[in-house]
Amino acid sequence: MPLICAITETLLAYRKCFLYTICVTSLNWLVLIAWKGILMCCSVDLMHLGGQMTDLIYTEKELVQSLREYIKAEESKLAAVKSWANKLDALTRVSTADPEGYLAHPVNAYKLMKRLNTEWSELENVQKDILTFCPGFVSNMSVHRQYFPDEEDETGAAKALMRLQDTYQLDSEAFSKGKLPGVHSNAVLTVDDCFDMGKTAYNDADYYHAVLWLQQALKQLDDGEEAVVSKADILDYLSYSVYQMGDLPRAIELTRRLVAIDPSHQRAGGNLRYFEQLLMKQLREMNQDYQPPSEEPIQLGTYSRPKDHLPERESYEALCRGEGIQMTEARRSRLFCRYHDGKRNPRLLLKPVKEEDEWDSPHIVRYLDSLSDEEVEKIKELAKPRLARATVRDPKTGVLTTANYRVSKSAWLEGEEDPVIDRVNQRIEDITGLTVETAELLQVANYGVGGQYEPHFDFSRKDEPDAFKRLGTGNRLATYLNYMSDVEAGGATVFPDFGAVIWPRKGTSVFWYNLFRSGEGDYRTRHAACPVLVGSKWVSNKWIHERGQEFRRPCGLTEVD
Repeated sequence: MPLICAITETLLAYRKCFLYTICVTSLNWLVLIAWKGILMCCSVDLMHLGGQMTDLIYTEKELVQSLREYIKAEESKLAAVKSWANKLDALTRVSTADPEGYLAHPVNAYKLMKRLNTEWSELENVQKDILTFCPGFVSNMSVHRQYFPDEEDETGAAKALMRLQDTYQLDSEAFSKGKLPGVHSNAVLTVDDCFDMGKTAYNDADYYHAVLWLQQALKQLDDGEEAVVSKADILDYLSYSVYQMGDLPRAIELTRRLVAIDPSHQRAGGNLRYFEQLLMKQLREMNQDYQPPSEEPIQLGTYSRPKDHLPERESYEALCRGEGIQMTEARRSRLFCRYHDGKRNPRLLLKPVKEEDEWDSPHIVRYLDSLSDEEVEKIKELAKPRLARATVRDPKTGVLTTANYRVSKSAWLEGEEDPVIDRVNQRIEDITGLTVETAELLQVANYGVGGQYEPHFDFSRKDEPDAFKRLGTGNRLATYLNYMSDVEAGGATVFPDFGAVIWPRKGTSVFWYNLFRSGEGDYRTRHAACPVLVGSKWVSNKWIHERGQEFRRPCGLTEVD
């Protein structure tokens, strides 16, 4: 009996330890049954345990084998995590060395959004058992997760890349390799990144961009790049997107490739029969013969981009690329630069500002060195904590709301908040000769990845007479715009009506009138902020209103004075 008790005590101790291991590592429930059998055996006379004890020897061997298989599986998971951590370690060394420079590239910005929203969450879910042993990591994740981008942010970043692709006519392959105009970068989009881009467009019923990005994912996969997504999944989404673009022959060819890879695919067979019947019907109606689809990859320009709400889309985007500028050499010769003292303003007499003509009619001027680097940094410092998605006023309801055609973050700063803001406001008044007492607060805006503001008017039109009624200061007479950063590529201010392009230059400002002297709106001043291709664009602007300007800018005698 002492021997049995000793065995029992030993087994109980081992059971306690092993059950803890099972609890921590989630071993198969069969292990529990095996140990339960051991304990039952220990409660009977040792004389009767001969056969069972022999069986337990082999049971223990099987358990050891199961344990080794579990350890191997966990080591494999840990190896994957370690590999991912090493990759991110190298990546963060580069990104933290120059955060703004790193995020200036739109591919880097998109991938950061994607990692924080998707990949870190996946790591947390897959590695729950491992992370249990690392409470510090779990706690750290809980603290920072509240600041992570969400699904909407990741989708917005993907759409920003597509917007840049359209505006600057970049094919998906160049984009996926990080090859942007004037930029050399190691930023790349993987097969899975391209697939996610395509799927984002697909879920938004944007089959034009879905085709471009799914085709790029397929090309990179066919070139031998490793990926998590399968070729069948890519072909599934791509074939249907091509069908939606009206290219039945190519949709049939892609679906046949899908069936060849996965004959049991739940949709492929039915889609193929439907596409073939539809094509045959169309050919009969048009009395045409079947033409095999092109074997060339689907690239930018293969399909026509769908029309949208903006009538001047093509001219606006051409100006953003630096094309279609309508300033002739003869007109350019009539543009001048000069020193401007604000009609002998005392504050400008000893140090007049440098003034350049940017455009003749309507007259647009640029002021050089109008903001110092110290002032720029102070304005950004004050604005950053308050930056929120910029809004526009609904012309029908008058309510401020967000809109896809204005993608930026903005904040409003009062003169009393800091001497720098008060000094900037005073400088605007001195330079323009207009009072800022009735002007709106200084608005600071930051345009990040793909940030833009499509063509719009700053002033209120006749169909929205109450837009600024609550201010009681009349319409927006003029716009004074400060550029607070250089932009590596994109981000110009363009005027589609007369083909002007104003490029951002840090520390300079541009100024124009939105209204004629008669108070009528100058519809030529419809303008846009082009999407930022590379970099981060910071601006601040002052909208100067009519009230208080009666003697500073008297009325004209005709409508267009």
